[in-house]
Amino acid sequence: MGVEFEIIAVNIKEVWDGRENAERYVSRLAEEKARAARVITDKPWPILASDTEVVVDGQVMGKPADRDEAIAMLMSLSGRSHEVYSAVVLLQETARHALSFNHVSFKELSVEECRRYCDSGEPYDKAGGYGIQGRAAAFICGLDGSYSSVMGLPTKETAELIRGI
Repeated sequence: MGVEFEIIAVNIKEVWDGRENAERYVSRLAEEKARAARVITDKPWPILASDTEVVVDGQVMGKPADRDEAIAMLMSLSGRSHEVYSAVVLLQETARHALSFNHVSFKELSVEECRRYCDSGEPYDKAGGYGIQGRAAAFICGLDGSYSSVMGLPTKETAELIRGI
């Protein structure tokens, strides 16, 4: 997009309470990440942050804690569709939000396919236990929405937010 940037790693608690809707949850986490980055940096630049969550049957999946949880997540996505919500926030004097909503369909997966995928190391630190940009691309048989959003940073929404900075 032709924008100079610096990556600021932040560590916030990503805990879904089971009641907050997915849209609000991803927007809140993206803003918390932006505000945490503002505290860390001494530069007066705008802060851009995002969050992505996989939702199945109304439940936010989060990131798998271990191999068993990653396999369980992948098997729960097997042969069906789920939603992916991505929020991006631009923090200047105020926080401006954008949200992307996507439907992703997985082919039927075997437990062995899930184990091999976990052996690759890819599912960890990824919402729903998969990354569309890696080996899990072979699991996806349908996408209604934005590839970049499912990957974690919705390009169109980000461009709209940074336009005019």
